[in-house]
Amino acid sequence: MALSTHLLLHIKPPSPLPSLQSHRSSFPILPRKIPIQNPNRDKPLKQFTMQKPHASTTVQSAVSNAVSLIQSSPATWQSAILCNILIFVLGSPILVSGLSLSGIAAAFLLGTLTWRAFGPSGFLLVATYFIIGTAVTKVRMAQKEAEGVAEKRKGRRGPGSVIGSSAAGCICAFLKIFLVGGKAYSRLWQLGFVASFCTKLSDTVSSEVGKAYGKTTYLVTTLTVVPRGTEGAVSVEGTLAGLLASVLLAFVGCLMGQISGPEAIICVIASQLANVGESIIGAALQEKEGFRWLNNDAVNVINISMGSIFAVLMQQVLLQN
Repeated sequence: MALSTHLLLHIKPPSPLPSLQSHRSSFPILPRKIPIQNPNRDKPLKQFTMQKPHASTTVQSAVSNAVSLIQSSPATWQSAILCNILIFVLGSPILVSGLSLSGIAAAFLLGTLTWRAFGPSGFLLVATYFIIGTAVTKVRMAQKEAEGVAEKRKGRRGPGSVIGSSAAGCICAFLKIFLVGGKAYSRLWQLGFVASFCTKLSDTVSSEVGKAYGKTTYLVTTLTVVPRGTEGAVSVEGTLAGLLASVLLAFVGCLMGQISGPEAIICVIASQLANVGESIIGAALQEKEGFRWLNNDAVNVINISMGSIFAVLMQQVLLQN
């Protein structure tokens, strides 16, 4: 018994188990992840839809495109049509006073063609012709009506008059657009265009002023005195007024850059030669047997064609010399 007690005293007790705290200290302590609460987790998702452009933005874009189209150089058919629509709407009171509805339609076609071929300056030239021609037609309208020499419909021109007054100019415009003869001839077609309207304005002004203020009118073929308004009759007052009108329109064409100074002189000379020829045709053939078809519109076509052709031929002769 004593021996067993002695052995128990010499046996070492087992070492205590390491505590949980000591195991924790032997491993690195990792940070604990804290869950982040999403405030929008329980909210419904927003639906993303294509927003329509604002009305003001659409209008600004349309206006910007229209301005760019109007300013396009050289002019295009689209710009010509758009500009004519705007001008005809804004100038409708003037147009209605000088043209019938069918005449306005014909004038719109003329204006579109002119803008396409000769740009804004060519259009302004034709507009100047129209304004002066319309104004002088209204001069002393009551007196002209009483004497039976006034234009029909109180001076409002129809499509026949518009076409008759612009036929040569339209031909020159087509020749310019399609570059007939190449770029070298473009200047000639432009000269012919201006000359045709100088001729027509000179003819209109001389006729209307002569019927309103002419004291004595003479038949151009025989120089015998005839009543005012007689076909082929001329007066000093009307002739001088027609000359000044052609000078004025040629100056406008020069100012707009359509023609040069020497070309303006050519236009004036060509217009006066054409007007003399027109008076001779009117006195000798118009309203005569076998020439009933030769009405005022047909004579106008011949008149302005002569003015245009004379100007082109004179320019060619000067260039060759």
